[in-house]
Amino acid sequence: MMKVELSRFRVKDSKSDRVDAWMAMLNERHAECIQTLEREQMKLEVIFRELIDGEEYLTWFSVQDESGKDVNSSEFEVDRLHVAFHEECIDHDYGRHDAQPMLVLVPEAVARAMDWEEPAAGTVPFERREIIYRRPGS
Repeated sequence: MMKVELSRFRVKDSKSDRVDAWMAMLNERHAECIQTLEREQMKLEVIFRELIDGEEYLTWFSVQDESGKDVNSSEFEVDRLHVAFHEECIDHDYGRHDAQPMLVLVPEAVARAMDWEEPAAGTVPFERREIIYRRPGS
């Protein structure tokens, strides 16, 4: 089963320069980042950055097979650096705000290439509430 996720995180105050360095590091080590995707069963991952009302946010869009391994268990150095930047720069009190996938459209050839049997099954029933995940104690 595939997970389709769109998750927004707020950047901590005064960490914009560190986010610049983080995104530069990931882009400079692009080949290493691609190498980590297989163990995570990550079919697609995109990180967006935006400024809303003076607050900076990073938003992840991903399609991942649920059988994938967690990034925190990775032996790859680039993953350890990625997690360290995340810990330093992300406001965990704000939490992870998730959008809810209502429609998933994937051309058949792309779905086959991703070993995705039922893209339409990536939708979820709409919950009329904000979906926020916070760490225990946050």
